[in-house]
Amino acid sequence: MLRWFPKQELNFNMQLFYNPDINSASKEFSFDKEESKHIVKVLRKKEGDVLHVTNGLGNLFHTEIILASDKKCTVKITQTETQKPTGFRLHLAVAPTKMNDRFEWFLEKATEIGVHEITPIICDHSERKVIKTERFDKIIQSAMKQSLQFHLPKLNEPISLKDFINQEHSGNLCIAHCEETDKKLLKEVVKPNEAYTILIGPEGDFSEKEIELALKNKYIPVSLGNTRLRTETAAVVACHSVVFANE
Repeated sequence: MLRWFPKQELNFNMQLFYNPDINSASKEFSFDKEESKHIVKVLRKKEGDVLHVTNGLGNLFHTEIILASDKKCTVKITQTETQKPTGFRLHLAVAPTKMNDRFEWFLEKATEIGVHEITPIICDHSERKVIKTERFDKIIQSAMKQSLQFHLPKLNEPISLKDFINQEHSGNLCIAHCEETDKKLLKEVVKPNEAYTILIGPEGDFSEKEIELALKNKYIPVSLGNTRLRTETAAVVACHSVVFANE
């Protein structure tokens, strides 16, 4: 059975698994060796036990284990539900921090809060210019499962700020910078059920040239408050501001 359901119906004691290869037409599927070992050896699941799985595309699959093998745990799908997408969309373009763990913290928290898309941007003042996204993907997947969400945020490959600005981005365009210029508070800019792309700069902020380029391309300068925030904190504050306005 396929039905839409609101998030309020979720059982927050539920344990969620992720498998990108299943869809509403699937009858059964098998987890890979690593996940199968975790399910059978660590969680001690057996035939007949129920597992909840998402494919990151908004689907929640109720499944039953039919083969509890630590090399290839196989389940059959007993019910499929689909969560409606949000009425708004948030794309955060954030300069990676010098310390990798701080950017990873941002990825985790933004996913838990409800970001839709993330792009690492390389800026004039960036201290980290080489980015490997493989570990970032795993952090986002883990945060999605932990927060019981069924839409996996899209993580794009790193790109220069100039190239990012020159791309087409729909909806409202914002740049959060620290220069003493006229800026609106982000919370005053955000309206429900709209799309937002927000630029968050590196530790040394955007350069004047980058700010000018953004403004020429119709980005609105915004403030995130009265204090100077670290990159990862600013990104989380921006994420929460947009999501909270849509609650």
